Amino acid sequence: MSDNSKLSYFNDLRLGGDFCDAVIRVEDVEFKVHKVILCNCSPYFRALFLRWSTPDKKIFNIPDLSPGMMELIIDFAYTGSVSVTEENVQELFLAADQFIVMDIVQTCCDFLEERLCPENCIDIWHFTNVVFHMGLHSKVYRYIIDHFDEVISCEEFLQLSVEELVDFLEKDDLNVKLERSVFDAIIRWIGHIPEERGGHISLLFSKVRLAMMSQESIMLHIMSNDLVRNNAQCMETIQALLSAMIDGSTINSLSQPFMRLRLPSAILLAIGGWSGGNPTNGIEAYDYRADQWLTVTNNAERPRAYHGTAFLNGYVYCVGGFDRLEHFNSMRRLDLSTFIWHEVAPMYHRRCYVSVTVLDGCIYALGGYDGHARLSAAERYKPETNQWTLIAQMNEQRSDASCTTLNSKIYICGGFNGNECLQTCEYYTPEADQWTMIRPMLSQRSGIGVIAYAGRVYAVGGFDGTSRLHSAESYNPHTNTWHEVPSMLNPRSNFGIEVIDDHLFAVGGFNGFTTSYNVEYYDVSTNVWTVAADMDIFRSAVSCCVVYGVPNIDRFTVSRDSLLSDLEFETAESDNSE
Repeated sequence: MSDNSKLSYFNDLRLGGDFCDAVIRVEDVEFKVHKVILCNCSPYFRALFLRWSTPDKKIFNIPDLSPGMMELIIDFAYTGSVSVTEENVQELFLAADQFIVMDIVQTCCDFLEERLCPENCIDIWHFTNVVFHMGLHSKVYRYIIDHFDEVISCEEFLQLSVEELVDFLEKDDLNVKLERSVFDAIIRWIGHIPEERGGHISLLFSKVRLAMMSQESIMLHIMSNDLVRNNAQCMETIQALLSAMIDGSTINSLSQPFMRLRLPSAILLAIGGWSGGNPTNGIEAYDYRADQWLTVTNNAERPRAYHGTAFLNGYVYCVGGFDRLEHFNSMRRLDLSTFIWHEVAPMYHRRCYVSVTVLDGCIYALGGYDGHARLSAAERYKPETNQWTLIAQMNEQRSDASCTTLNSKIYICGGFNGNECLQTCEYYTPEADQWTMIRPMLSQRSGIGVIAYAGRVYAVGGFDGTSRLHSAESYNPHTNTWHEVPSMLNPRSNFGIEVIDDHLFAVGGFNGFTTSYNVEYYDVSTNVWTVAADMDIFRSAVSCCVVYGVPNIDRFTVSRDSLLSDLEFETAESDNSE
């Protein structure tokens, strides 16, 4: 007889009142039970029946519990299942914790985690302070930190105590797109009960990272607020920072919180490429908040260039490529928590100059060069099965192309077919397993960068058969038209392209004369390209991907303490030079 059959049999006995040797009384409701079944389910009942009572005792009164909760726990002891709802989850969690029914505790945790949202996370976090569960408490806290921009607009945010609010605001990894949101959250929180909370303005204001805001924003948005304007300590902080912004004067106590940059919510990785006449295994991480690159190379990894990268389910995948000797069909997976690479299933085809993207939890490898011919073949990798599957071939043979995902379609543009640089583009629909040609680009582009950004497909740079290109264009899928956008500051082909912090980044590449470590980004809201910090490694044939939710993000970012130390040193140098 299986365990489930046994439970069903004993439950039938209970419901019939047969062989029951105890009664659980809750308020005026009595539940006939078998002691051995409850002992098997809960250490609490084991102690109650064996240590806290005599063997002949039959009736057990349970205080401070509703009959409904007791019924759910007894049903679980006999059936192994429990019905958790939004209405009963917190009361059931408390009851299961009281009776040490850990399977129900875990079921309640899973239920709450699955339903976490900005509207309920504060309430759930407060609940985890009443009935403490380390795993759930940590996950809810992490959720609030990661979704703070959304949480602060919800009603529950206003229920935080000042101590709780300070705890969130002083975290380096608090995820806010604009630091102004932190200030707005403080004002909203105080405004909920101004007579009680107005006195906290100095403490809370000290947690705003003013150095991350522009001078204009500070003057127009913060200094115009009555709470700030009427508080001498707040105004003293602002004046010190504005003086430094305007004339470069020394800021006393540079290590105070308002000078400290927050950590980025995502990291741009530049992986591999061609440098100094050879492939490289170099990996650099871009901290966009600090505008600095950090070398994070794992030297045990084999160099490769003309490959593709993808980020999926917390792992970085490196697809295909070339190391001067071999055209790879292999794929490597990087575990970001250990920073160790592992081999996973190989592709059907060897592919360098390959185009790689992610759609619906799968990695797609398109086209490329196998050492003999340019490929139209395409394939898809599913991580759950660790298997590649061939999909429909493209309409064109393409190496040196680039692809992206937009609106559940995969777009691939340009490339080289063995004879000419391509101007053509097409998209793939997974449901139909079909490629469809779209309007050609305005220019031929091989070694192109293609990325989805602001609802369009951007085609950037490349080689037109004559020269490396500065130019860029965007495709509107609704009108099937291409439009010119401002040109990059530098020409480049075979470069890395990604979107992070709502900016389109072009990384490294070949400028027609040499490989480059230059980086620039485009902001669609201003329609302007801007220079970003250079990489440490000059390289082309590099591939970039953006990673997020990294558990050890400190490994991929510049130390905030070192940034403050550098600032103090620069200020001291400036003072000495005077």
